[in-house]
Amino acid sequence: MTENTVSTEDTFSPDVTTIRNDELHRYELRVGGKLAVESRFVDRPGHVDFIHTDTAKEFAGQGLAKVLAHFALDDVVSSGKRIIPHCPFIYGYLKKHDAYGQFIDWPEQPPTDEVTAS
Repeated sequence: MTENTVSTEDTFSPDVTTIRNDELHRYELRVGGKLAVESRFVDRPGHVDFIHTDTAKEFAGQGLAKVLAHFALDDVVSSGKRIIPHCPFIYGYLKKHDAYGQFIDWPEQPPTDEVTAS
């Protein structure tokens, strides 16, 4: 017999928000009001150039950066702009999710910085 139980370590936090913060030039994912993931960008005419994504250590490994990437990329596409992925994380995400293919202007060289998002 298999029994499924929820341990006291399992938690569910419905308090997740995603926003585009134009003042700080970043997309943000917050958990319980705390900044968990940020994806910085440069807003260019006709393009949004993603330059860096970072996940706070306490939220690493939970897949939250993927949630923020999906939100940010959908936001760019809905605004009618194109995506430039200079951020290693966003670049890798786009390589795995071809739904955005027609909206991407790939950089001449893949980004070489260390990936810091999870």
